Amino acid sequence: MFFERPSSGEKAVLVHLNLDSESQREDPREFEELVISAGGDPTAYIMGSRRAPDPRTFVGSGKLDEIAREVDAHGAEIVMFNHALSPSQERNLETELKCRVLDRTGLILDIFAQRARTHEGKLQVELAQLQHMTTRLVRGWTHLERQKGGIGLRGPGETQLETDRRLLRARIRSISARLEKVRKQRNQGRRSRLRAEIPTVSLVGYTNAGKSTLFNRVTASSVYVADQLFATLDPTLRRVSVESVGPIVLADTVGFIAHLPHNLVEAFKATLEETLSAQILIHVVDASDAEKERNMGEVQDVLAEIGAQDIPQLQVFNKLDLLQQPPRLDRDSDGRPLRVWLSAVTGEGVELLMQAIAELVGRDMVSEDVSLDPGQGDLRSAFYSLGAVQTEQYGEDGVAHLKVRLPRADWNRLMKKGPEPIY
Repeated sequence: MFFERPSSGEKAVLVHLNLDSESQREDPREFEELVISAGGDPTAYIMGSRRAPDPRTFVGSGKLDEIAREVDAHGAEIVMFNHALSPSQERNLETELKCRVLDRTGLILDIFAQRARTHEGKLQVELAQLQHMTTRLVRGWTHLERQKGGIGLRGPGETQLETDRRLLRARIRSISARLEKVRKQRNQGRRSRLRAEIPTVSLVGYTNAGKSTLFNRVTASSVYVADQLFATLDPTLRRVSVESVGPIVLADTVGFIAHLPHNLVEAFKATLEETLSAQILIHVVDASDAEKERNMGEVQDVLAEIGAQDIPQLQVFNKLDLLQQPPRLDRDSDGRPLRVWLSAVTGEGVELLMQAIAELVGRDMVSEDVSLDPGQGDLRSAFYSLGAVQTEQYGEDGVAHLKVRLPRADWNRLMKKGPEPIY
């Protein structure tokens, strides 16, 4: 049995069980937000507890009857589980409930498919969906076991199921190759920034923490923002000038969520590599969320999965406008910026964030007073091309006295070329 997907306004029955076998439980409230973000209309929310999932239908017979009654009562078109279901469990549930069944992973993949806007984003989502689909080809398809027939194709042949699996594998290889090309292009761009000594600062955080709103506030951009989960998927980079440091590249990345499906993490590796190349991660947190500590832990788990756990972080507690608290900058015992409290919507505290970024990025900066004789015009020009000159005065002997500030790597590179300036 196969169920066509309605175009919009799907009535959904939600199911959440507290399982003794689960060390980390999903959040029922967040699951409802996910369903609404996907365009679903929750008509009933069924909760319960079990020691362990039923191997055939995940829920017990009594709970299954309760779900069936709610489906009939509300005319629901889909039942969504706040858990990962096996392909056989999905198939058995659809047979019993006479409607489509979707698990948490499938729901998140659906949301990503709706949100992807760029060619790269669509490829990444399609790859994750195909990888998820390969284990579910047998769901509700009665024709897939048929043998191919016809002239020249008689005998053992190839079943339709095997054909579809082969086509899926070919499509996965094709998309993976295209994404590998995108990854190489991104690496090229990163190498160019490294050669130019332009530091990258990457925004990370739980979905709907306000990363894109903060990105727009700092860069005066117009990246799509909305009060919904996964409002933006595609990475956006902008150059920003930071006082006393110079230009930096600020990167806005995809939001994380509890137990982000591994297929998605793999598919979005090209995007998440912007995080890996950053000098600093700005971890944006929704300060008004009661689950903020748990969400911060989930972000750290994803960062560890992509190998970014050792990059220095600056915490930004956003949405102070909802808490009615004044902005502030917290420091650690060594005086380094540790946490900024701000509101991306109102702009309060953003200047503290820029101050913190300047301090963290600028820790490897050189500030010097140098004097250049008339024959050192090339060195003077190099200082200006890097935007390193803060003041300049000329003496009667024609010597230029400059106050410069620039990254140490640039300073060392210029000093190697010589002749050295007069101090």
